[in-house]
Amino acid sequence: MPRPPEPADATQLSLFDDGAPAAPVTPAAPPVAAAPRPALPVAEFRHPQADREIRLQQHVVAYALQRVRRRSIGFVVGPEGLAVKAPRWVGLADIEAALHGKASWILRKLREQRERAARLQSARVEWRDGAGFPFLGETVIVVLDPRATGAILNTAADALPGVPRLTLHVGLPQSAAAEQIRDAVQSWLQRQARRVFEERVRHFAERLAVRCTRLSLSSAQTRWGSASADGSVRLNWRLIHFALPTIDYVVAHELAHLREMNHSPRFWDVVRSVLPDYERHRGTLKDDVLPAFD
Repeated sequence: MPRPPEPADATQLSLFDDGAPAAPVTPAAPPVAAAPRPALPVAEFRHPQADREIRLQQHVVAYALQRVRRRSIGFVVGPEGLAVKAPRWVGLADIEAALHGKASWILRKLREQRERAARLQSARVEWRDGAGFPFLGETVIVVLDPRATGAILNTAADALPGVPRLTLHVGLPQSAAAEQIRDAVQSWLQRQARRVFEERVRHFAERLAVRCTRLSLSSAQTRWGSASADGSVRLNWRLIHFALPTIDYVVAHELAHLREMNHSPRFWDVVRSVLPDYERHRGTLKDDVLPAFD
């Protein structure tokens, strides 16, 4: 490849002219530096492992990008924020184009997660004497009572309207640590959950003509219940916070799976045969936020 000619100055002669002095060469102006790209405002939504930022409909979103072996770009909006999984061969421009294409969905899900986190925070129980927590749809007040053995539920039949009528006397001193109170209440709730669930499973199993071979309690964070083809059923003990109709929906739902291991129209017909208004109670599980035991 020929070497490019050296730039001439006013005193040099061109090797390709007739000996006349070369025309003076005007020095090139120094290159103008590109204007710095304005920095994005502080991200409104930020994933803790964020390594990229993008503006989606005037909202700055900091997301975590992970390169994985897959065929398409995937978006996950969870409690921590937006995570993007993309094949190694997909460029950033294509990833950002996909994000813009799903902007409305992403922003809606991010807002929902933020609102849920706020509800969870407001539902967090300060475990002390006088704390309240939900039980079968009602509020129970914790009473630290060293004279009590274990935990005893008392009912005030003459409670005024709007005033909790249930108190749980916990056999702990006033100086008990929050963790002790929490553990005592959770242990009591789990015992009540097993008692109530066993009774409701017997009730609906008879009506649906199915047999539950084993009932166990679950602490899952994302599932209220599950059923296996062998007849075993798992129910989340936190269901005990809800009123009985909501518990009945989950019990009937899982037992219906012992007849239809799917969510086909036939499955919902089975649920409807014992709970005609099941849709209303199913919605309760989506809208309510339970107290955090941590």
